[in-house]
Amino acid sequence: MFTVCRTISKTIGRSYLHIRLLATAQMQGYTAVNEPLLSYKPGSQERKDLEAALEKYKNVVTDIPVVVGGEEIYTEDVHYQVAPFDHQKRVAKYHYASQALIEKAIAVSQSVRRQWESKPLEDRAQIFLKAADLMSTKYRMELNAATMLGQGKTIIQAEIDAAAELIDFLRFDVQFAMTNMNYQPISTDITTNSISYRGTEGFWAAISPFNFTAIGGHLTSAIALMGNVVLWKPSDTAILSNYLTYKIFQEAGLPPGVINFIPADGPVFGNTVTSSPDLTGINFTGSVRTFQTLWKLVGQNIGTYKTFPRMIGECGGKNFHLIHPSADVAGVINTSVRAAFEYSGQKCSACSRMYVPKSLWPDIRQGMLETHKQLKVGSPLEKDTFLSAVIDDKAFDRIQGYLEHAKTASNLQVLAGGHCDNSKGYFVEPTIIETSDPQDRIMKEEIFGPVLAVYAYPDDEYSKILDLVSSSTAYGLTGAVFAQDEDAIKTSCDALRFSAGNFYINDKCTGSVVGQQPFGGARLSGTNDKAGGPNYLLRFCSPQAIKRTHVIQTEWRYPSMES
Repeated sequence: MFTVCRTISKTIGRSYLHIRLLATAQMQGYTAVNEPLLSYKPGSQERKDLEAALEKYKNVVTDIPVVVGGEEIYTEDVHYQVAPFDHQKRVAKYHYASQALIEKAIAVSQSVRRQWESKPLEDRAQIFLKAADLMSTKYRMELNAATMLGQGKTIIQAEIDAAAELIDFLRFDVQFAMTNMNYQPISTDITTNSISYRGTEGFWAAISPFNFTAIGGHLTSAIALMGNVVLWKPSDTAILSNYLTYKIFQEAGLPPGVINFIPADGPVFGNTVTSSPDLTGINFTGSVRTFQTLWKLVGQNIGTYKTFPRMIGECGGKNFHLIHPSADVAGVINTSVRAAFEYSGQKCSACSRMYVPKSLWPDIRQGMLETHKQLKVGSPLEKDTFLSAVIDDKAFDRIQGYLEHAKTASNLQVLAGGHCDNSKGYFVEPTIIETSDPQDRIMKEEIFGPVLAVYAYPDDEYSKILDLVSSSTAYGLTGAVFAQDEDAIKTSCDALRFSAGNFYINDKCTGSVVGQQPFGGARLSGTNDKAGGPNYLLRFCSPQAIKRTHVIQTEWRYPSMES
């Protein structure tokens, strides 16, 4: 068990006090290691296994129910997930939960909460470690295939996300949970003091995005690991991979009702969970507007809750690459292409604005344009594809609107790309735009697509550019500075301290790794709770401080009261 005995000396007439606080020696020694990435070279075993998994899924339409307390429920409100690179191809049929069904899920979650929370952390941890092992072996290729087909990720992007990152989240969270529980307060000769790391009362709502299978799994598993119950609303456009993740949790031993799988219309889900007195928190990744709406709903209902709901949100950003005149040109070109165009710019951390000194701009421009010619846009099932379609028609229309602006604005010049084609899939060319106005909306607003805007600045105005980078957008998620001059690096770090929650030096602003770069940003990018780090899990705890006194109080008067 996840238990330790605290010995109270018999010399003060006390036997042993048993408090469920710390890990056993075995679990205390558990250290997570980042999951290695497979290469998927032609002819390799993993490539053959992946191709077999793709064959399994690409010719079927998976029927996905609502799952409440382990019961699979197929409603009449039916929708379909399509492949974004071939929108006539359905990959999943899913069923929306009604308000009544969401309310049933809340009731079911409350019926199992106390039993789940009372389980030792070690027991809960073993479930998610088993899930990680299943994802690393038995279901690795199926997770990748579902992510490729349903979310349009290439082989390497699916491997990074649906396999490695999701596995890392599960394993490192176990390590972090045990590390957090190591803290215990000071005891004295006459008192034993302790902290019990309880779960929270009520239920959590987890609302996950389309762009990372790993985020869907982690928004829910982290909550459950710490003894809580969850209603999981997956994204409609990631529902195939999310459902597979949920089924793996079940196979690993997750009890019914702890995590309930609730596909639903967004407003119906949001209004229902925020109207429940039992809401204890919302764990969200998505748009600023949606998170603000949820926060407003919580505020409107604040008088009805049994506890103050906790709000955790990650909302994207307007992420930057800032190039100093001392930067290495080749490094800037290669990292910027990856940061801007991998997964069609649909990573929360994707680079969408770039500031380049005029002295380096000709070489960087030429290098990026030469590289751009080599980028293949196509089906993620083709091995040489670098980026595929954007996720759906709404994303396509939004991005196309920005490109139309770029083509008509006098201060903007499209250097490469700019074309869109939704005849078969939602394809948008990777686009490089030069602007003469660093305050143009294309440098300030989140686009969430393969669009990179570049402003060339006078070399002697670097200090002004630092202020511009930090102040010109409402976001603060990721950013990168490229320089070989150490003084410039130090100056940049100081000036951009609050511009990014994840800050990179001579590396791209994407690609945070669990346990290495905990992820999150402030400002309108979110609440910066740093998923992938130890502090994140404390958001799902309601600690109880316990004091036991071993000497009976025999006097009510204080010495200062004596005459």
